[in-house]
Amino acid sequence: MSVSFEKCDGFIWMNGQMRVWAEATTHVLTHGLHYASCVFEGERAYGGQIFKLREHTERLFFSAQEMGFAIPYTVDEIDDACRAVLEKNKLSNAYVRPVAWRGSEMMGVAAQKNTIHVAIAAWKWPSYFSPEEKLKGIRLDIAKYRRPSPETIPCRVKAAGLYMICTLSKHDAEKKGYADALMLDYRGQVAETTGANVFFVQNDTIHTPIPDCFLDGITRRTVMDLARAQNYQLVERAIMPEELTDFSECFITGTAAEVTPVSEIGPYQFTPGEISKTLMMQYAELVNAN
Repeated sequence: MSVSFEKCDGFIWMNGQMRVWAEATTHVLTHGLHYASCVFEGERAYGGQIFKLREHTERLFFSAQEMGFAIPYTVDEIDDACRAVLEKNKLSNAYVRPVAWRGSEMMGVAAQKNTIHVAIAAWKWPSYFSPEEKLKGIRLDIAKYRRPSPETIPCRVKAAGLYMICTLSKHDAEKKGYADALMLDYRGQVAETTGANVFFVQNDTIHTPIPDCFLDGITRRTVMDLARAQNYQLVERAIMPEELTDFSECFITGTAAEVTPVSEIGPYQFTPGEISKTLMMQYAELVNAN
């Protein structure tokens, strides 16, 4: 998007009301800004329908619960609000961003009495790449920051504070000419990229890290179901970075990335092949089958 988000036209659903985009604001002393008491979702609409909306909304509520606050609406109400935002903004292929955060009544680490705010925005979002462009594969750096132990963070939630090291790692990668970065975990095992899960192919078997300290993505689970339906053997296991030399294909999955092949991770090379192509095409068919 070439225009700053704060200057966009349109409408944002906020705290139960549809507001003009520029008027959907919060105070500078909101707790969510200073102490990261904020959870969110990233969703995609294809042909006017939000893919797996209920799963995303349920995860938003789970994330809020794990962060110690309750969203003051029902799951059905948030689903309806997401659809209403699409319709109000006359969007068909779009990105949808629900977000919930603690307000500004208390300013300190403790914020038990703060109001919980909820907003939903949506904006036009066409596919990043054509199928031909995707099959060239993107290049990944290897990040210096690692995914922390689950004993130190609420690793199963989609919370704003957990993305700090992702932003730093992606910026570092882009400065070097890469599209993104692969992150290891606190044990030195392969984890994920800064915003997507990762898969590898070896002898027609698909390998992917166990999501025990990072997000088990909705797109990840969807693609795994597609792989099983094609009778591909799929293994969830610990993967060490030195094993990357043994894999022939690599691809990432996420709401924004969809299914995107990878051609390079640092010194390791991959050739986007039949499995990556099949799953990329099948995922595209699934999300567009409205």
